[in-house]
Amino acid sequence: MPDKIKYELEFTIQASPQMLYNYISSPSGLSEWFADNVNSRGESFTFIWDDSEETAKLLSKKTNERVRFQWEDDEDEEYYFEIRIQLDEITKDVSLMITDFSEEDEMEENKMLWENTISNLKHVLGSA
Repeated sequence: MPDKIKYELEFTIQASPQMLYNYISSPSGLSEWFADNVNSRGESFTFIWDDSEETAKLLSKKTNERVRFQWEDDEDEEYYFEIRIQLDEITKDVSLMITDFSEEDEMEENKMLWENTISNLKHVLGSA
């Protein structure tokens, strides 16, 4: 399997860190923008889209700050995806920082997927 490359994306979002955290950490929040449906059992989250289903393990979380998941397929690897809330102390601007891994030839496609996904989130939040 080809190596994956780490990349980061930043999206400015008009919402409080507390509100955002609910959308990135809870199954009900995630199912409003990230997947069609999300179920969790303990640390295991199942993300459901039209005709596919992926399971990820919640590796870590910090209230109002970040969540880090690892897809089941990447279990023996160092790969994960993290959604981090960043607050600029001076301007009070809130950004979502996405850290993810992708194979080089899928990088552009994966970045576009994140852009569309975050656009869904902004729509749900009414900050589009």
